[in-house]
Amino acid sequence: MRNLIMALLCLTAAPAHAEGFALRDLAAVAASAGTALGFGFVSRAAPERLTLICTTCEGAPMVDLLLGRQTDGTEERVRAGRTSMAQLEAICRERSPDCRLSGLSVAPAVGWATTYGVGSSAGATAIILRGGDLLTIRALAGSREAAARQVEILARTVAPRIVGR
Repeated sequence: MRNLIMALLCLTAAPAHAEGFALRDLAAVAASAGTALGFGFVSRAAPERLTLICTTCEGAPMVDLLLGRQTDGTEERVRAGRTSMAQLEAICRERSPDCRLSGLSVAPAVGWATTYGVGSSAGATAIILRGGDLLTIRALAGSREAAARQVEILARTVAPRIVGR
């Protein structure tokens, strides 16, 4: 009986978890992601990873969507304004001096997108956080513009379905 009481006390003392993403299976958005990116993209989908590539497209973009968790407090600091987009960009520039960062409109989640050089190619990454859930959209392409375009399209068209209301 004492064990049962202790177990119940532990359950009631546990903090409530914030609501995370509405969708937790990226295979469910594979078709709409391919359609949004356009003709020529092929995909490989799993619940936590969706990869799209187009070898015939300009810049031969390769795009990954990844689901994960990030519970280090970043989301709360960004929501509260304790961490600004300028501070996040400074962190990014420490890793890559040509990194550029901008905020994303992904409410009720928070997010930002970066662009950066990768050797003779370029990359772009969107980070979207809600309730500890993390959606990463990462693109590599022949140019910064091509990589950023792929990330922007998916952040605008597919991310809202994953994030939910």
